[in-house]
Parts: sequence; C-alpha cells; structure tokens
Amino acid sequence: MDNTPISRNLIDETIRDFRISDFSKATIREVKAIAAKAEAASGVEFIKMEMGVPGLPPSAVGVQAEVEALQKGIASLYPDINGLPELKEEASNFIKAFINVDLSPEGCVPVTGSMQGTFASFLTCSQCDEKKDTILFIDPGFPVQKQQLVVMGQKYETFDVYDFRGSKLKNKLESYLSKGNISAIIYSNPNNPSWICLNEQELEIIGALATKYDVIVLEDLAYFAMDFRHDLSKPYQAPYQPSVAHYTDNYVLLISGSKAFSYAGQRIGVTCISDKLYHRSYSGFDKRYGGGTFGTVFIHRVLYALSSGTSHSAQYAMAAMLKAANEGKYNFLDDVKIYGERARKLKEIFLRHGFHLVYDNDLGNPVADGFYFTIGYPGMTGGELAKELMYYGVSAISLVTTGSHQEGLRACTSFIGDHQYEELNKRMEVFAKNNKGS
Repeated sequence: MDNTPISRNLIDETIRDFRISDFSKATIREVKAIAAKAEAASGVEFIKMEMGVPGLPPSAVGVQAEVEALQKGIASLYPDINGLPELKEEASNFIKAFINVDLSPEGCVPVTGSMQGTFASFLTCSQCDEKKDTILFIDPGFPVQKQQLVVMGQKYETFDVYDFRGSKLKNKLESYLSKGNISAIIYSNPNNPSWICLNEQELEIIGALATKYDVIVLEDLAYFAMDFRHDLSKPYQAPYQPSVAHYTDNYVLLISGSKAFSYAGQRIGVTCISDKLYHRSYSGFDKRYGGGTFGTVFIHRVLYALSSGTSHSAQYAMAAMLKAANEGKYNFLDDVKIYGERARKLKEIFLRHGFHLVYDNDLGNPVADGFYFTIGYPGMTGGELAKELMYYGVSAISLVTTGSHQEGLRACTSFIGDHQYEELNKRMEVFAKNNKGS
C-alpha cells in the first residue's frame, strides 16, 4: 500500500459523499470543500492551490478611504447608478496612465466586482442583435463565466488557444465569427489559468476581426499588469498593459479591485466601455426597451435591475487606490510581486519530481511567474492527477473545467505559506516514488 500522507480511503469516501463521479469536473468550490473535510478528519494540513483568492492584506489606501467614507455616513445613501464621479474620473485616468488609451469617465462604470461586470456585459451584448445569440470564449478561462451564461440561458462557443497562438489565431477566430451568430468575444490577459499573455499581434488580430464582424470584445483584466516579465507599474510611461483597445472601438475593459489591489472582499470593479460603443444604438434595444445606447442600457436597465448600484463606500476605496496609482504614490504591483516569487518556487519543486508545465511557453518565451501556473504528470489525465494529489494533501482543479483541452491542473499561488515549500517537496518526493512508470 502506498505510504500517502492521507489515507486513500478517507479521500475516496469524502469524494463519494459529494456524489462526484468524475473528479476532472469537480468545481473549485467542491475541491475546496473536500480538501477542508479531509484536512479536518486527517489532521494533515492541505497545500491549497484550488482557489484564486488573494492571499495578501488589502490596500491600506483603499481601507482608509472606505473607513472615512463610512464614518461620514455614506452607508445611508444610495450610490448614483452611474457611479461616484471621482471613481469614474480616476478610472479614466488609470486607463490612460497604464494602458495609454483615451476613454471618457462617462463609460467607466463601477460594478460589484468583475463577476457582476461580466454578467452585465454578457446580458447587454446578447441583447444588441437577436441574430447574435452566442458568446465566444478564447480559452482556457475562468470557469464561472460559463456558469453565468448557463444561469442566464445564453449559448456559448469555446476553443483552446493552445494550438492557435500568433498568426494562427486569425483563421481560428474567423471560423467562428464568419457564422454571424457571435455577439461578443471574451478572454483574460494575463490568462487565468495558464498565465500566457496575448501579445500585440494577437490583440491586433482580435481587434481587426471584431471590427470586421461587428462583435464586442470583453477584455478581462482581473490580473492587471501582472505579467512580471515587464515593469508595467509606471504611470504614463511605456511599457503599458497590452490591450485590444488599441485596435478596435468595439470593446469593454473589465478592471477588478480583487487581485491587483487585494480588495476582493468588498466586491468592487470598474467596467469601462469604449466611447464609441457607449453611444451606439442597436436594433435589439429598440425592440426590447424602446431605445437606449449600449452604455445607457448597461447602466440604467441591466445594472439597475441587478443591484441598483455598487457598494457606496467601496467606490471611495477604489477611487483612492486608482488615484494613488495614477499619481505614482502607490505602486500596486510591488504588493503583488510575491505571487510571482511563489510560482517560481512551486514550479521548481514540481519540475524536480517529474511534473511538467502544461502551458509552458508564450510564443517562444517562458510563461511569466504569476498568480497561476499549470502542471501535468506523465501518463495521467487531469482528473486522475487532481484526485491522486488529494492523497498527498495537495488540492488543485483540473484544466478541463477551464475549457482547456490539455491534460493537467491549474495551481494557484495565493494561499501558499512559507513553511509549505519544504512540506510540498517531501510529499512530491513520495508521490514520485509511488507513481514511477505511471
């Protein structure tokens, strides 16, 4: 019998209790719950890499501004549905400072985290033209975004970008867009979970095709400027965060407070709609609402129906964080660089014990060390590896759930403690011995 740190029977029984027949399809929350139950029953600390949750203190700049706003009694007032004017102004400045794109404050709309931003964007995009009823994912991606579409009964298509990098992306994208049913394209950059970063050539392809086929690009910038291979932290100074906004007017940028500012608990983000898109009318809006533009429907119809605005005090926090970053008083990337250092150490341990990186290369360059990385093991599917690692007190999610067609796991660095590297190394040594020739 293998000398695994946690009894195989305990893990198998716990998985059975959750009625999961195929562990490759276990959700992030299910893996988390199984790990917590097994940890409590066994007394063995899990090395948790399944949840993409910030593991750092929140930005002090944001906390101070929010506390001051609350002390002034802001909690008793409904926020303006359009958003706090200071936040809209600073979001517009932030896009100029760090992406080098002009976008007016009017189109910068606070949302209760980028999750609400994508939900509202999906709804609005799907209502523009009744012939365009499908969202296209450039995968791998954040599994919950597909869940949002399932919840609202919307169709989606998806492809794994693994084999379609660089110039190959054009024909692949066009094969979907030419059908005429795609309303929007969504991707994250840097990418959750692979940490690949679409480059200028790829973004130009996406932008040109979005214009040609009149589709809207939803650019998820949850990990804003966290490609640590380049210093993107200097406001109004190159290099900038790459963006499709340089190549089309049909775009919505999703900027989150959760990761870059470690402000996840307050559910705050800004959805930034291009000036041209904001003022554009669509036949679908005339039919459904009797008029409106993309921007006014997004704010006054969709967002109003979803939550009647965004947490008032959190808007003050986000405004203060963006302002400090814009003025060069707060280098938000300094705070989050630790994720890159953790990824480097973790990758080293896994590679030492026979694992390989699944998405290991960014058009000939090594993928950056960041919030996520992807690992595989010879002879094992992603589901088999995810389950096998549970016996060693290591939890991660299968790449299948992210829309990837590769066999392996997504590992997140956010919860790793300094004491866990040595422990992980010991456990992976045992794992390698037990799985030789698998």
